[in-house]
Amino acid sequence: MLLPKNALCVGIILSLLFSLAWAGERIVIQGSTTVLPLVQILAEKYMEKHPEVDISVSGGGSGVGITALLDGITDIAMSSREAKEKEVAEARARGKDLIPVVIAYDAIAVIVHPENPIDTLSLENLRRIYTGDIRSWKDLGGPPVPVVPISREFASGTFEVFNRVVLQKEELTPSALMLVSNLTILQEVSSSPGCIGYVGLGYVRETVKVVALEGVFPTKESVCLGQYPLARPLYLYLARPPEGSVGDFIAFALSEEGQYIVAEEGFIPVRAEENGDFLVVEGGDAHEKSGNP
Repeated sequence: MLLPKNALCVGIILSLLFSLAWAGERIVIQGSTTVLPLVQILAEKYMEKHPEVDISVSGGGSGVGITALLDGITDIAMSSREAKEKEVAEARARGKDLIPVVIAYDAIAVIVHPENPIDTLSLENLRRIYTGDIRSWKDLGGPPVPVVPISREFASGTFEVFNRVVLQKEELTPSALMLVSNLTILQEVSSSPGCIGYVGLGYVRETVKVVALEGVFPTKESVCLGQYPLARPLYLYLARPPEGSVGDFIAFALSEEGQYIVAEEGFIPVRAEENGDFLVVEGGDAHEKSGNP
């Protein structure tokens, strides 16, 4: 039976309204693979409380996330490093801001195979490993096994920090194995006795051994006291002041519940005030910005 034209139109309109009512809001987040697993869990918990909001989280690296943010492809960029000067300049050229919000602190852990007897390295020896000056563990008091340095790719925010603190802009040895994620480095080091790599602290598992740097292991205490040399903030970058669901999600990430998740995932919480104040980093210094985002 054919429906009258006006009844058919009403049906279509009602169907569209019903679809829109259930469409809800969508937040797109992209960037650092170090920050990725933490934000995925934060997003899952947030969506449980707010089923009308759909959050999509994907990796690609800190640089990819910031580029996507400036291109308007993503609402939030995850980054394990501070935005570069050229990225800030690009944002200004487009009439946008790059607003950094610190959601956690992290340590870059240097890892070796569990059978490796080396317990601690100086920053100098770590640099010499990654520039190719040290090629055998025997040179460091270990077994006569070739050193296989593993690094993140150049676009990684983790590499940016490692390059600045450890390599001090010296050239990475051509023999270094370049891998695309913390997880692949973890897997490679756990299966190869000669390998050495570096990953975000939240990725460390019992399948690898963490090496102290300058006699200091990466822990919450050593990071908070400024003792561990490879510590860093983890950022969510915005292109505009946070509002709506984006602001509400950031407030959740910095809430007591959100920061509990940060700690549970092996990262180091930031201090979040009960009134919803959050930490904004400008010029490398963290300070509180008042008001609910």
